[in-house]
Amino acid sequence: MINGLNTYPMGNAYGPEANKPILNYGESTEVNPGHRSSPADCETCRNRKYQDGSDEMVSFKSAAHISPEASASRVMAHEQEHVANAYSKAAQKGGQVISAGVTLKTGVCPECGRTYVAGGETRTQIKYYNEENPYQQGKKIADSAEYRGANVDFAG
Repeated sequence: MINGLNTYPMGNAYGPEANKPILNYGESTEVNPGHRSSPADCETCRNRKYQDGSDEMVSFKSAAHISPEASASRVMAHEQEHVANAYSKAAQKGGQVISAGVTLKTGVCPECGRTYVAGGETRTQIKYYNEENPYQQGKKIADSAEYRGANVDFAG
């Protein structure tokens, strides 16, 4: 930033493209067949924002930009926050995390053709034990009878 103005490196093309600023510095200036712009000049990739839609306290509650190169690692780290929250919630309420899985969703930029991680989804399953429930008490008694003597240490 110079004197309050955003500055970008200028392209090295000739003709009308000569003084066009490079929006995504370090990217290829070559336009892939069937696309409108190069990854370096892609306005869509430059303006893409990510925002979390869950009711948990995690990152990306307000929209933020992530570069296409960093999208996989940043989105995965964000989804791992949801997994950590599930383990914390289970521990606080006397439950057990049965399963936790993360799925990353990819996309292809319509303007430049670059592949990026478009978002993610975390699925967790927590099992809570209700000791006051008579059915749970009966199951506990039945399980204790079934597993009694299952683990025996003969080394003495």
